[in-house]
Amino acid sequence: MKRAGIGAWIALLVVGLVVALQGGFPSSVAAPDGGPAASQQKSRHRDGTQLTTNGVVVRVLADDRDGSRHQRFIIRVDGGETLLIAHNIDLAPRLNGLVAGERVRVSGEFAWNPQGGTLHWTHHDPRGRHVPGYIEWRGRRYQ
Repeated sequence: MKRAGIGAWIALLVVGLVVALQGGFPSSVAAPDGGPAASQQKSRHRDGTQLTTNGVVVRVLADDRDGSRHQRFIIRVDGGETLLIAHNIDLAPRLNGLVAGERVRVSGEFAWNPQGGTLHWTHHDPRGRHVPGYIEWRGRRYQ
């Protein structure tokens, strides 16, 4: 997978700003200053670890079209934390019709950030260097 370009980082910052402007960060997501919630999340999940979790879609975002195309959405996991899901739609099928309120099971590589974290590699790796990830939704596995 290509390294995230400046557009991807800007998109992540925009997500954080949107959440902040719509009533603040949930208790499980850190404020931009990287307060206690950030350190708790970071200590619970290390960068680069494979994470499998269940959650409810809380927001569907516009696709990231900078470099490899990614379908993006935010889930609230069963433990209450939120995660940005970045699903590469150049390598795996899009979840057409996904809406807020639906349950998903997601497996991918965790990357911590001050807003909580991102789960990517939610698909197979054509080069075989990453553990295959997936998203299960409406009885189907997308990988």
